[in-house]
Amino acid sequence: MVGYDDSFDIVVVGGGPVGLSFAASLGQSELKVAVVEQQPLERLANPAFDGREIALTYASIRILREVGAWDAIPASEKSPLQGARVLNGSSPFAVYFDPPRGSEEPLGFLVPNCRIRDALFKTIRLQDHAQLICGHSVVDATNSHKGAVITLSDGRRLTARLLVAADSRLSATRNLLGIGADINRLGKAMLICRVRHERLHHQIAVEWFDHHQTIAMLPLTEGVSSLLLTLPLNDADRLLAFDDDLFLRELTNRCRERLGKMSLASTRHSYPLVTTWAHKFWAPSAALIGDAAIGMHPVTAHGFNIGLSGQKQLADQILAACRERRDIADPDTLQKYESWLRRSAAPLYHATNILVGLYSGEHPAARIARHAGLRFAQYLPFVRHGISAMLRR
Repeated sequence: MVGYDDSFDIVVVGGGPVGLSFAASLGQSELKVAVVEQQPLERLANPAFDGREIALTYASIRILREVGAWDAIPASEKSPLQGARVLNGSSPFAVYFDPPRGSEEPLGFLVPNCRIRDALFKTIRLQDHAQLICGHSVVDATNSHKGAVITLSDGRRLTARLLVAADSRLSATRNLLGIGADINRLGKAMLICRVRHERLHHQIAVEWFDHHQTIAMLPLTEGVSSLLLTLPLNDADRLLAFDDDLFLRELTNRCRERLGKMSLASTRHSYPLVTTWAHKFWAPSAALIGDAAIGMHPVTAHGFNIGLSGQKQLADQILAACRERRDIADPDTLQKYESWLRRSAAPLYHATNILVGLYSGEHPAARIARHAGLRFAQYLPFVRHGISAMLRR
């Protein structure tokens, strides 16, 4: 397209929250950055509500504040999370996660994904170093120690010293770079909508593992929650096709009237569940961030936080290289990023997969283990307090 440069220091593929935050994190540098996004500019500038509410830790909030995005999110869209409860079927036992005793701060905040995207887009538009190239996908990418060449769907070729893939857990760019990944299609979908309800939620999130389903209720404004229902794909498609009245009756029945009478407060959305772990997080003159590197199961609500901290680590490594007049795509720099991300994410990624296996299993041994696990965790304060502290880092 006329008016665009074709040579950049860094090309980021993917204009989602992690890709945009990475570009924003480089805002204090003199690097020329391009963000390639296949959606048109209008959709990037006005992101639609997609049902997803992101549970942000304090570390993620600090990152968003540093790039100027946190203050661009309206206060009315930031819902404090005062605690969480984990339930197992009809068992009377639950695991409680609460702020440390004496603390007046919540565990974190719930913010709509679309509001995070909007704030980061506005941040990028205020920065001179980053250029948005929208409405085009990447159809080819070659990389070597000398740099990367990216071909767009309109035939244009972009060159970069470093190519960064941030284009989802089924990343086409990752495939073009020849980087394999463990991809686990779970055969389930997460159905999400906002509901109004009679009973108070007291800003407490509830996750309820039941037979053949998992329900999460995330507290938003008073009397409104985001309800997430994880089901086999066929069941999720069936519920999504119901009219509003039948859909609400089904939800109320599945929730055992935990929230009282409910009514819809938003559109309904469904997402197939897929987890991914890339075999490598970098290649010559290339790196993976966000879901292109690690696609977490949403049960622990930490996927975005890991992606945000990962892009921050890579950006910091690049900024340090700039200050020291080193190559921004130096293999040692990219290796340090990969080592950090593996150390940070691997324990939570594998623990989450074990948790999902334990709590979604229907055989008798799994049910006994779930029941015992809840009782064990509840009576070991260091387990609960340790997880709560992790949320507040």
